[in-house]
Amino acid sequence: MGYFYLLVLVLFSRSCFFQTTKGLQAYQAQLFLQIRKHLEYPSQLQILDNYNGSLCDLAATAHMMISCQDNFVTELKIRGDKLANVSGFNGYAIHNKTLSETFSINSLVTTLARLTSLRVLSLVSLGIWGPLPDKIHRLYSLELLDLSSNFMFGCIPPQISRMVKLQTLTLDGNYFNDTIPDTLDSLSNLSVLSLRGNHLKGQFPSSICRISSLTDIALCHNKLSGELPDFSSLTRLRVLDVRENQFDSQLPVMPRGLVTALLGKNLFSGEIPAQVGILTHLQHLDLSFNHLSGTPPSALFDLPNISYLNLASNMLSGSLPEQITCGSKLGFVDISSNKLVGKLPFCLDNTSDKRAVKCGGNCLSIEGHQQHQSSYCKEANTRKSGRKIALLIAIVVGSILLLMILAFGVLFLSRRCFQRKTLETHIQQKAVQENPTTGVSPDILANARFISEVMKLGTQGSPVSRLFSSEELEEATNNFDSSMFMGESPAGKLYKGRLENGTYVAVRSLNLLKRYSIQNLKVRLDFFSKLHHPHLVSLLGHCIDGGVQDDPFANKVFLVYEYVPNGNYRMHLSESCPEKILKWSDRLAILIDVAKAVHFLHTGVIPGVYNNRLKTNNILLDEHRIAKLCDYGMSIILEDNEKLEAKGGGLKSSQRQTLEDDVYNFGFILLESLVGPIVSGKGETFLLNEMASFGSQDGRKRIVDPAVLMTSSQESLSIIVSITRKCTCPEPSSRPSFEDVLWNLQYAAQVQATADADQKSDSTS
Repeated sequence: MGYFYLLVLVLFSRSCFFQTTKGLQAYQAQLFLQIRKHLEYPSQLQILDNYNGSLCDLAATAHMMISCQDNFVTELKIRGDKLANVSGFNGYAIHNKTLSETFSINSLVTTLARLTSLRVLSLVSLGIWGPLPDKIHRLYSLELLDLSSNFMFGCIPPQISRMVKLQTLTLDGNYFNDTIPDTLDSLSNLSVLSLRGNHLKGQFPSSICRISSLTDIALCHNKLSGELPDFSSLTRLRVLDVRENQFDSQLPVMPRGLVTALLGKNLFSGEIPAQVGILTHLQHLDLSFNHLSGTPPSALFDLPNISYLNLASNMLSGSLPEQITCGSKLGFVDISSNKLVGKLPFCLDNTSDKRAVKCGGNCLSIEGHQQHQSSYCKEANTRKSGRKIALLIAIVVGSILLLMILAFGVLFLSRRCFQRKTLETHIQQKAVQENPTTGVSPDILANARFISEVMKLGTQGSPVSRLFSSEELEEATNNFDSSMFMGESPAGKLYKGRLENGTYVAVRSLNLLKRYSIQNLKVRLDFFSKLHHPHLVSLLGHCIDGGVQDDPFANKVFLVYEYVPNGNYRMHLSESCPEKILKWSDRLAILIDVAKAVHFLHTGVIPGVYNNRLKTNNILLDEHRIAKLCDYGMSIILEDNEKLEAKGGGLKSSQRQTLEDDVYNFGFILLESLVGPIVSGKGETFLLNEMASFGSQDGRKRIVDPAVLMTSSQESLSIIVSITRKCTCPEPSSRPSFEDVLWNLQYAAQVQATADADQKSDSTS
């Protein structure tokens, strides 16, 4: 009887095991379908389309591998073909380069975190974009994380330090542009830290030197600066690669076991320390393109394992000892472009050994190696010493003058102190009488904020608007020939032009009703030339022609913009151009681009720029159908200068413009996107009446563009219809903010992307 119960127990256990295993496989398969959907169905995962077996039995390919242990997925590796070698990536989706606007890296990480046994995760060149979310630490079982060659930006989240099992962290070839977290020493098992090819800034975190398990540190091709710490405590370190940064200290102390040290193209100074002689395992050393001085230590050439030594393009001087010996494995030496003198040591002579030696650009007494005259190296050293003496004298004299100025200043201030207090009291009383609310005129406040913002933009490296001559623009446009004419708007005529360097531009000839103050106009144009956004047509420069020498007023003004080659949005909506008609998802992408640009104009600058003449004609598309808004800010550029000057100047009248004007006009862009260009010329009353047709299916079929009906989901279409009604509401207070408009557009695009993906999945199944 006991055997019978034992047999039943065994059979029951096996049944539960098989059911649990089957449920686990189904759960993991469902997660992989979600991951594939998040990654927007990459070709590397097409193998999952008709596969019904266990993921653990899936054969690995060159671009995808899944490994399991006890039926749990432990490794996932996917390598795509979206290389992150785009110049000018600025944090927005790029067509055919990144995943789409609707991609959510946050959702992807959430789904991956449900694979609780995952130890290896490698997602390379898949077009993943956005800030790496804080919740990345939920992948707590990871031992290897490789997200190379994607489009992630912002900071590396400090929460990554909570992934204590991590042994390899590779984030190469992304766009991270903040500092490296100073908490990575919590990763006590980390052996490989690779952050190559990003835009990381700030100093090298000293906490990294407390990770005793590190074998590889690769931080090359970033913007790190400051001083490197002492690496001697990292006894397991074999590779140190910090090339092409901005480190400006002396060379760091390196551990004895180091095999590869790549420190080229930085700002290291001082002499090469003699301690390099103890680096007996060193095979590759690159110190090129720095500011190192002095004579290289002889021991450097005789290290037992050294095979590659590059000291080129420094300020090394003196003569190398003739009796210097070279290690038996030394196969390449580059000491070119320094200030070395004397004879080339015998072991570095190309005829003395089978090794490559580059030594040109010095003052060595050898033939056939393009050496400078000996005076070149001596004069360089003399000038260097002279500069040091001159600098010392300048510091002493400057200090004396500064003390004298301070003494006179204290004496002067003490005499004026009483008068100044009296004057301040008088001014304060007068200001309170004139403006008892704030004591400061709103005109002056507005002007001060505008000037402050222009100065702020200027300090960030944005160029002042370039000045073009009228002759230059006439040559670029063939004397404004009709063949270069592109169109006309209330702002003026537009011509295509080609500058002397071959760059195509768009030249706007402004319609001026009277002469404009040059000084006031230049301030405005300089302001707009500093506004850079991926969905704004950039103002490259201007030409102000006063007509008479020293005339303070302008008769003619030309604005020079970047040239956007693919026509305007209305043209692409037109049935007269059927090969370029846009489907619904394309229209949503363009509308999102424009909404981002307008939201930037409202909130990204101080003061905000409103009343931006929003219409489909002013939305231009580049060769990738990326939208750019033109003719923005014309209400500021063309407003009445005389009134402004009389009141204290600035952008006060633009600040009085309400953002509801832009919301209302954008509503008609939405409407035209829905029904097509037939809205043109019908009048607002007609269009608002037609809005009632959206309430029924039959009404939508009658008025909505067939290209929209055939390519849109009902849910996505309903979202846009709803926000369009709100934008065109006659009562301004009932209209949404532009932030709400942008959110609804992005939500509609996400709904449409999901519907398109489901439809694609259904068609392939």
